[in-house]
Parts: sequence; structure tokens; C-alpha cells
Amino acid sequence: MSQNKRGSSNQRAVSRRSVVQGAAAIGAAAALSPFWFNIARAQTETIKIGFPVPLTGPFGTEAQDQVRAAELAIKEFNDAGGFKGRKAELLVRDDKLNPGEAATRTLELIEKDKVNYVVGSLSAAVQLSINNVTKERGVIFNSISQSDAINEAKDWSKFTFHEAMNPHMTAGAVGRYAFPKFGKRVAFLTADYAYGHEMVRGFQSAGKALGIETVADIRHPIGHSDYSAFLPRIQALKPDVLCLCNFGRDQVNSVKQATDFGLKETTKLVAPVLLYTARQAGGGDAFDGVIGGTSYYWRLEDTVPTAKALNDKFRAAYGGIVPSDYGALGYAGVKTVLTAVQNAGATDTDKVIEAMRALKYDFYKGPQYYRGCDHQSVQSVLIIESKSKDMKNENDVFNIVSVEQPDEANLRSCGELGHKT
Repeated sequence: MSQNKRGSSNQRAVSRRSVVQGAAAIGAAAALSPFWFNIARAQTETIKIGFPVPLTGPFGTEAQDQVRAAELAIKEFNDAGGFKGRKAELLVRDDKLNPGEAATRTLELIEKDKVNYVVGSLSAAVQLSINNVTKERGVIFNSISQSDAINEAKDWSKFTFHEAMNPHMTAGAVGRYAFPKFGKRVAFLTADYAYGHEMVRGFQSAGKALGIETVADIRHPIGHSDYSAFLPRIQALKPDVLCLCNFGRDQVNSVKQATDFGLKETTKLVAPVLLYTARQAGGGDAFDGVIGGTSYYWRLEDTVPTAKALNDKFRAAYGGIVPSDYGALGYAGVKTVLTAVQNAGATDTDKVIEAMRALKYDFYKGPQYYRGCDHQSVQSVLIIESKSKDMKNENDVFNIVSVEQPDEANLRSCGELGHKT
């Protein structure tokens, strides 16, 4: 065979190999795109949790603590290896305590940032706005703010979970403790929005069986600073108990002014949610003797191992401070979702929902679980009393005087909420 024939034959062989290899490469690329490419990308993408809270406004102190604790839950998850190598990420947004702003930020988190889940809120009205967006788009929302309405069938969806306590259980527990001890003539100083209204209703529901008399329900706007016009009216009615159904800076101002006015001399001050952050801001003298409810107080570490574990991790991460009540909710709200991902073995929404519904958990305060009909977290309610003496340290601001254990009997029934049973 001549040299030219051999060269021609070799060139044809090389050409055929190139065509086959090229076709294989094209086929491989086609196989990877888009289906296999999307799977490969999903296995490396972070698990994104949107976290809208009011970083600015009268609840900013509490919101910032929510963020700190939520970041701790993210860090724990990532330090443990994440989920099949995928790490989690917290995307914090300021909802400015405004339902419209919250809806906008939540929509951006879902549409632009492509979050897998949403956790957060710190207002009864704001969380309903967030929930409207998430349920329309089929995204899990775990709320960490008190609300009764979010459990009701008209606002609820299968994507809705409520890690926080609700006003019916919170005010109910405080009322069952306070009214038999301090008297049945009850006045309310109420923040004029859903949180305040629902707390009044919770107190009155519990108080009905105890024979309380409502002598006044005086309402004020969120962010009110001067309560001097209300206090003489309240004092003239001579209530045994004044229920301060407000939150954050409003609670600090109303407690301080009621104390300065001398109302404590004749009337017991009671708050459905007695905030750790408010007590720290308002001081021991102003808050001394005030009774209230809470989902969490750091002194639970004396009896509950998971509380001590959370406190120790929080102290190590944030310069020795302890988590607040709403901070701990930020931790639990994120941790339940990420635990459900692990238990489901998937990030698929329906599978995570089923895993959350099946959770029996103790992350920071004792046993909890989500009730089937409304995804309300069934949990204990702590009754606390503020103190100004015999404090072990600057964080030792409350005594736990009673604990109402987890019990669905203390919730509104599924039928009352409009759920089919």
C-alpha cells in the first residue's frame, strides 16, 4: 500500500473517531441539560430560609434577638454537615412592622431569592400578611409571633405552621393564675391591633369561668409614648388587676408610667407576655412585682437540659448574654424546619410538611409537637414574676412561679377554628 493510501485511511479513522467522540460529548451535554443539570445544582445549592422581622421600629430589640438565635440554629445545622452536603443560609429582611412591607419583602424572598422556606414575623397583623403570600405560592411559613387568627381555617393553609404560642393559650394561662390570686375586677390597657385584641379575648375567655368583671378596655395605638391620660381613668375604676395587653417599647413605657403614677398600690399589673427585653430596658424598680406569661426564660436551664444547652451555645456565640423569649422562638422556628428536612430526607415541600407534622421535639424548653388540624405548636406556658432583689446576676430578672404544661385542652378546639375534624 502506498504512503498516500495509508495516510488517507488513517485520516478517515481519525475523522470517524472525532465524529463519534463529538456526538458522545453532545449527547452527554444534552443529558445534563436541563434535567440532570438541575439535579446536580440542587445537590450543591444552599437551603435558603427567608426571615422577615421588624428590625426597625418599636419591636426592633426583640427582632434583633430573633435574628441572633436563628443564626445560631443555622450554624448548628451547617457545623453538623448540613443536609447531604448542602448548607443552610438565613436571608434576613426588615419588614418594618408593616403588613404591606412584609408582603413585598416576602414576595421578593420567594420570587427573587428563591428561598425554600420562610420563618419569622413579630406582629399578629404582619404574620398574616406574610402567610397570605407564602400560602399562595406553596411555601412553608413557620411563624414565631403570637396570633390567634393564623390558626383559623380562613387564614390557615397546609403550608402554615405556628411555632409561637397564641394569645388564647398565653392570656388564658396567665388569667387562670392571676385572677384567683389578685381579684376579679379587671381593666385592660390594650394596644389597638390584632395582638392586643386577641390577648383581651384570651383573658376574658379564661376569666368567664372564674367570674371576672371587665371594668374597662382602654385602647392605644402602637408606639404610644404617653399614658398619663389613661391612668387616672383606670385608677378611678379601682380594678384589682390591670392587664397590659401591649408589647415591646409600649410595654416598657406603660409599666414605668403606671408605677410612677402609684397604680401598684391598689392594682396588680399583669401582662399576657412579660418580655425579658422590656424588663431589661425598663429596670427592676418599674417592673417589680409585675406578673406575666412567656414561652421561655433562661432560668429554665435549672431544670430543663435543652434550655441549658441553648443558653450555653448562645452565651458562647454572643459574648455571654442569654437568649430572650422571642429570641428562643427564632431558634426553634428555624431548627424545626431544618430538622424536618433531615427527617424527610428531602427538601421537597410536601415531604417536609409531613415531617414537621410528625415531629415530637424538645429543642429548648421541654416537649412540643404540632397539632394536626392547625399546625399549632403545643407547648408549656411559663408564668413569671419580675423581681428587683435577690438577683444572682443582671440577667436574673424573673422568678418562674408556675408552669402550665402542654395540653391541647388549653387551645381553642379545631372545630372552633373552622377546621373539619
